[in-house]
Amino acid sequence: MPLKELEVRYATKRCKDYKLADGQGLYLLVRPTGSRLWRMKYRFDGKEKLLSFGRYPEVTLAQARLRRAEARLALARGEDPGPKAAAPIVSFEVAARAWHDNRASALEPSHAARILSRLERDVFPVLGQRDLKQISAAEILEMLRAVEARGALDVSRRLRQHVSQVYLFAIPQGWASHDPAAGLATLLRPKPRVRHMPRVGVGELPALVRAIHAYDGDEKPRRRAVTRDALMFTLLTWARTNETRLATWQEFEGLDGSAPIWRVPAERMKMEREHIVPLSRQTVDLLKAVRVYSPGHHVFSGDKPGSPISQNTMIYGCYRMGYRGRQTVHGFRGIASTWANEAECYRPDWIEMALAHADRDEVRGAYNSALYLTPRRRMLQQWADYVLSMIEAPQKAAAPG
Repeated sequence: MPLKELEVRYATKRCKDYKLADGQGLYLLVRPTGSRLWRMKYRFDGKEKLLSFGRYPEVTLAQARLRRAEARLALARGEDPGPKAAAPIVSFEVAARAWHDNRASALEPSHAARILSRLERDVFPVLGQRDLKQISAAEILEMLRAVEARGALDVSRRLRQHVSQVYLFAIPQGWASHDPAAGLATLLRPKPRVRHMPRVGVGELPALVRAIHAYDGDEKPRRRAVTRDALMFTLLTWARTNETRLATWQEFEGLDGSAPIWRVPAERMKMEREHIVPLSRQTVDLLKAVRVYSPGHHVFSGDKPGSPISQNTMIYGCYRMGYRGRQTVHGFRGIASTWANEAECYRPDWIEMALAHADRDEVRGAYNSALYLTPRRRMLQQWADYVLSMIEAPQKAAAPG
């Protein structure tokens, strides 16, 4: 595992030399005298060689990693890094990788990987080999315009942030004098306005709930049941279409206990992170009823053995209930969000977390999929009570509280 700053700072002397490895050949040599020296072992032309990067703390952990990155780039070009190790040229790629290494341990691994992938795809091919001090704002803007040209407006804005953060990391270490990306934010194309999916108002929810409960839009009884139950499950859990249709039984935990949950894996989430949904009593009852006619791998199985319902099953169900152009499956989330926000008894963070809208930027620190689980459980239970009360006594539907 990579070294931590505290390990280097408090490395104590022993009766003989010992090493603290940082990976990729870099290690800290601790001498019996107490001196701590940076070394890098590498092979060139079939021979094992050694680089000396200086003494800690004069050479920090971040600086040692920078010199390791430069040495590895030289090796990749077929050059022996030995003669150049004392006076490296700090290219953007070297600085960016050092910046990324310095903060990767504080990020969720998948998010750290996405950041590096963006840089490798769009920035390094254009600016990677350039000296940090020689890159102009116009060159960075040209690179970002190329990203915008393919319609990736969100990516272009994130790349500007990453480039700026690399410079903010480099400046205190003397690798650059200013941040040429700092003033570019206002020059980037704005993201288009969010197009909200059609949905009925909260006042029309009772009619929608009763239509789902009485759904008879398919000729085959099993198909009617799976469409009805998938729609109701989605409404009760605030899930997206693919989260529901691809749900498998192994994702559900504690259905017979007091705190049942649905653990949606990261690869199926829009934000690419695991999402935990606390399940109401009514949702658990629905799942147990579904299990009777859908015992296979998928909760909501399709007509073909081993396959889930199709992408269009639920939206066509909305059409058959008479809601074409008025209500989409994704729009269920909008109804739930409106209900929760108008109730004024649920914190916005609970609502956003229940909708899996949590900000994936690292500025919020480590992501916790179980965040606000207790208040979210209470909120979704009250939502289920509110929704299901409309079936038997729609004129007395319970208010949230």
